[in-house]
Amino acid sequence: MHDWFKVSLLLCIFGFLKELRPSEPFIYEFLIDQRWRNLTEEQVNQEVYPVGTYSYLAHLIVIFLITDLCRYKPLIVLLGASGIVIWGMLLWTETLLELQILEIFYGTFCATEVAYYTYIYAKVDTEYFQQVSGHTRAAILAGRAVSGIIAQLLISFHAMNYRDLNYITFAAMIAATIWSLFLPSVKKSIYFHREEILSLPFCMKVRHAFVLMGNHFINSFSNLYVLKWSLWFALSTCGYIQAQTYMQPLWTAIVNDPEKSIYNGAVEALLTVLGFLGALLAGILNADWKTKGELTLTLCSLLQGFFLLYSARTEYILLSYIFYIVFGALYHFMVTIASSEIAKNIKDESYGLVFGINTFVAVVFQSILTTIVVRGGIGFALNPRDQYFVYGCFHIVVAVLYIIIGLITWLANYRYYRRASMIITS
Repeated sequence: MHDWFKVSLLLCIFGFLKELRPSEPFIYEFLIDQRWRNLTEEQVNQEVYPVGTYSYLAHLIVIFLITDLCRYKPLIVLLGASGIVIWGMLLWTETLLELQILEIFYGTFCATEVAYYTYIYAKVDTEYFQQVSGHTRAAILAGRAVSGIIAQLLISFHAMNYRDLNYITFAAMIAATIWSLFLPSVKKSIYFHREEILSLPFCMKVRHAFVLMGNHFINSFSNLYVLKWSLWFALSTCGYIQAQTYMQPLWTAIVNDPEKSIYNGAVEALLTVLGFLGALLAGILNADWKTKGELTLTLCSLLQGFFLLYSARTEYILLSYIFYIVFGALYHFMVTIASSEIAKNIKDESYGLVFGINTFVAVVFQSILTTIVVRGGIGFALNPRDQYFVYGCFHIVVAVLYIIIGLITWLANYRYYRRASMIITS
């Protein structure tokens, strides 16, 4: 077995285990259930979930800077360990304050995923990037799909309640943490531990690393094509995470009857499968995205906006399920194309930096959106239906932005070709 394939296999197993979280499709129902916690829906939406978003942003700033310095593996272990803390607290704490502290650890959990996604770039040769990226993505999607199926079956057949699902997730986090210890250590890294600077003093290594990071940043984002796709990546990821985070409160508002059966697990599983198929289709689709990119991004964002706007007003939970699945499948399809187009136009060593920055920008936008839409006091503290009206409008604004970008690109190309033709004829 080749070394790169061993590393990929070890990382895939970890990725599957960390995504084996059957409690998540029903986490909102668990949190507002008076049998286990004395919390209102408003408290969960306005005082709990936003803490996780802000914590994610704060942690991401630090972890983004130290991931390469720590050589990835310690932060992957921290990822698993923070998962143990989160689901342990979900099982054995009750108060609002304890839940808010839990959300701080959830920010750690989300932010340290940067180490998981970038570890492979430091551990295997560039010729295997495409294969291992595909393997790790498939493992993550498989874990999510299996989680959704398990959750739905256990809830539908009354084999477990919402709280019991957390035991499975807790066990999976323990298994993932133990497994992470077997990942091979990274001796060399992209910035702080390059082969040519291993013998230098620490201060010189840091200086060299930041100079190289700055060069990679300038080289990548001075390319307007990369900047265009990166902006959409960040905005769309922001919209998707926000919609995903607050979709369960919307479904609860639509159903408005705790006795009715809900199918959150099945919906998440189906979304994951369709997202995987959409990603595969994006990978094999032969299209000239340089000329059709703006149009495709515009149409995708428009459709996503309309799906969210309709979900905000519908009284039929089945339609909301369907629109959420299509919304998510469109995101996975287009974000795969965006990632591919960005990767094609940057240096191989810049992958982790560029996608880390794009994720950071997405979380910044998400924090702003959360403050305005969800929080009370300085924000509007909108109910779930009104929130989704705003999220739908957000995607439509993104579509309008890319209409403008497309027109500017078309005019620039038109002028270029017109000048070129005038020179030739003269």
